[in-house]
Amino acid sequence: MDADVETLAAEAAVDPAAMDRLLRRIEPEVLRRCARFLPCRQDAEEACQDALLKVAANLGEFQWRSKFSTWLHTIVSNSALSTYRSLKRRSDRQFSDELLELRPDPRTTSVIAGSRLDLLDALEKLEATKPQVVRPFILRDISQLTYAEIAEELASPLGTVKSQVHDARQAIQQLLG
Repeated sequence: MDADVETLAAEAAVDPAAMDRLLRRIEPEVLRRCARFLPCRQDAEEACQDALLKVAANLGEFQWRSKFSTWLHTIVSNSALSTYRSLKRRSDRQFSDELLELRPDPRTTSVIAGSRLDLLDALEKLEATKPQVVRPFILRDISQLTYAEIAEELASPLGTVKSQVHDARQAIQQLLG
């Protein structure tokens, strides 16, 4: 995100007419970031729309203690994870013998898509045992923020953030086997 987006976000916080320009400007980047989490384009688009709605609904409450782009990364990652959990719950409810026949053959499924799903499963398990390390990991390794940006966003010391990311990486490595 560039300075133009930061300026546009500040305008949109006080001018409803600027909100539409902001959402149109950030939509491609939000969709790209959602697609890092979710391998299916339709799922990424669902998460993207959810994230854009959250931006529109909550921008007025944003306190500008960090950059808009950092706040946006958090919204995008939360929306993508929420969409994944929702899809997983729906899948679990609809589970039946008929669906087993429709499941993709692992021999023909994209390695990248499969590894993303494995990572999301690992993050879900990690959140149950060490929730404090999940957000720093997502912001660093998926959203690709710097450690300094993460420390600012989480209001945590830089060393703590680095330690949390390290702990998350080790735990995820074990979960992925």
